[in-house]
Amino acid sequence: MPFFDNQSRDELRRVYVEAWRKRREGLPIEPLEAQVADVIALHPEYHAALERGADVLDRDYTPEGGQANPFLHMGLHLAVRDQLATDRPSGIRKAFASLAARHGSEHEAEHRIIECLAEAMWEAQRAGRPPDEAAYLQCVLRL
Repeated sequence: MPFFDNQSRDELRRVYVEAWRKRREGLPIEPLEAQVADVIALHPEYHAALERGADVLDRDYTPEGGQANPFLHMGLHLAVRDQLATDRPSGIRKAFASLAARHGSEHEAEHRIIECLAEAMWEAQRAGRPPDEAAYLQCVLRL
């Protein structure tokens, strides 16, 4: 999502907090905010933190801290949804439909795909190169 490309961590986190606040209060919401709020709605375990606001903006989520980064998790959901909308890599949409049918849940299918996406991103970062779309799609197809 190009909108997020040039935002700082805090600015990006504020998008989540603000989108969720607008959804809860029934306020007008931009299309991108609606997408963010839709993902947040699927994760009640993050609602209280997003509603507190300030502390969630400043918090560092590290593996050593033992808590998953909710912004990373929800951002990966948004990335998968963007991939599905564009069918990139080609075939992801069909693989997703198959996973969703097998697991009886689009949300569960997204979680499965997120595992492959996170692995592809980690490998790319470690190697200092762009993600390997073919390897990523193969991971998804193996699910």
